[in-house]
Amino acid sequence: MDIQTEPAGILSIRVVAMPADTNASGDIFGGWLVSHMDLAGVCESTRRSRCRTVTVAINSLNFIKPVSVGDIVGCYTELLKVGRTSMQFKIECWTQSLKHQQLSKVAEGDFVYVAIDENGKPQPVDR
Repeated sequence: MDIQTEPAGILSIRVVAMPADTNASGDIFGGWLVSHMDLAGVCESTRRSRCRTVTVAINSLNFIKPVSVGDIVGCYTELLKVGRTSMQFKIECWTQSLKHQQLSKVAEGDFVYVAIDENGKPQPVDR
């Protein structure tokens, strides 16, 4: 198995994990990480379709390592497939510790977004 040493896709968002984002164990809450992954995906799906988009599925999501307070979290998106109204993205989260400066992959998922019109109805991605 090859070990991935750098992110796939483009950097879509970057944020610092803060103490208010922790779970009862002191690590960053998984839901916080998922919400940032989804934000990265909606940014890129909106940019690609040039309209509003909504999340319709998270087909897979794997947490690889815990995220610590103070880590810089980068969410990287890679467009995998464009359907008539939908787009599928691989989204990876990587952290960088201020102490070590080394990137570490902490999560990855497969997210699907649908382009919608002003009435909230699906519309073609490519119009």
